[in-house]
Amino acid sequence: MTGLETLAQLGLLFLAAFGAATILPFQSEVVFVALQLADRVDLGWLLLVASVGNVLGSVVNYVLGIWIEHFRGRRWFPVSERQLDRAQHWYNRWGVWTLLLSWAPLGDGFTVVAGMMRTPLWLFLALVTIAKTGRYAALAWATAAAAG
Repeated sequence: MTGLETLAQLGLLFLAAFGAATILPFQSEVVFVALQLADRVDLGWLLLVASVGNVLGSVVNYVLGIWIEHFRGRRWFPVSERQLDRAQHWYNRWGVWTLLLSWAPLGDGFTVVAGMMRTPLWLFLALVTIAKTGRYAALAWATAAAAG
């Protein structure tokens, strides 16, 4: 495989991982597993690119959380006051540790709330990186075990 083909595959993985971490309906796991099973790109690169893309997508959510307060209460706003208050209460109760669940299906909401709650960016990045990288590492392990 040429370097350009490898770069294209890693670029696709990055975009899928980035999109999957935002509110967009992307699934990066399918791309990750397909590339791992194809065995054309080093697994370390797959883990790195998927993790960086997914973390950067979460940063988009964090920034949205910071700016969401400017639009709170508007008629077109997609989340009710009650839902926002409940999310903030939940975050206040469990704190930044909820970011370790940012890999889970509803975990992207935690990254938005972290921005709303003005979680320090360094702490946000540390916890989300652990969660996202851990998820891809577990996926790689499960894929390798299933493939034999």
